[in-house]
Amino acid sequence: MSVSTERHVTWRRPEVAPSLLARLFDSKPFLIAICLLPAVGLLLVFLTYPLGLGIWLAFTDTHVGRGGYFVGFENFESLWYDRVFWGAVFYTVFYTGVATVLKFGLGLWLALLLNENLPFKSLLRAIILLPWIVPTVLSAIAFWWMYDAQFSIISYVLVDVLGWRETYIDFLGTPWHARWSLIAANVWRGIPFVAISLLAGLQTISPSLYEAALLDGASSWQRFTRITAPLLMPILAVVLTFSVLFTFTDFQLVYAITRGGPINSTHLMATLAFQRGIPGGQLGEGAAIAVSMIPFLILATMFSYFALARRKWQQGGDDE
Repeated sequence: MSVSTERHVTWRRPEVAPSLLARLFDSKPFLIAICLLPAVGLLLVFLTYPLGLGIWLAFTDTHVGRGGYFVGFENFESLWYDRVFWGAVFYTVFYTGVATVLKFGLGLWLALLLNENLPFKSLLRAIILLPWIVPTVLSAIAFWWMYDAQFSIISYVLVDVLGWRETYIDFLGTPWHARWSLIAANVWRGIPFVAISLLAGLQTISPSLYEAALLDGASSWQRFTRITAPLLMPILAVVLTFSVLFTFTDFQLVYAITRGGPINSTHLMATLAFQRGIPGGQLGEGAAIAVSMIPFLILATMFSYFALARRKWQQGGDDE
């Protein structure tokens, strides 16, 4: 009797160590770096390099058509005694503060109004966006005609139609008239951004909260201060930050309407930096004015972050 045995042989692929490329693509930090590389490259080319070049030019005596030499803080020392520069600093802060307060007051009022059940609500929201959609230069030209000393429609209505005045208003011929006229134009353009952004925040608040407050007998003001304002604070912080930055660095509207006049009374720091650096040819001095804007922008951003975007405020609580 013969016994036959069968031997089963299992074939296995010989283990091969993964290549360096395979190990790299299996590495999470490497994949993160690869994905971020295009964004970092774009930031370096279009943000970091221009900013670094501007800071370097602020410490040189570079002029248009010729290179400059490092002069240290000489440009900033000359700005310290420059009355036009300090006038631009004053008007920039004044312009930003007044325009931001008006935009947020009117924008919040419009947002609350559009949050109600109104007829043609979608159409009204689209119409309110028009000032924001219209190109800045086109709206500046329209305001320039509205503020014209001879053909102003505002003066025509006040003098010829209503008879409230005897003479036309020189909107752009006197310093304070021109300053307030620019603020009015900026507010007109900025209200839609604030209103639509705050309206989006209002849409996220649950109606059940207001219903519960009504059952408890809360007034309209109590519902606003106890429900709307705390829950709207995160959106308010972001919108306020962007509004301050956009207003502080405004250039097109001011330059298209007044070009800094009359007698340099409506210069913002951005328009003065452009005038000194490009038409004036003093690139170093223009860059120094632009660099002087950075501390103000940092302060505005820090205030918005630490004073308005704190986590307990975002949750509707009180800060300790």
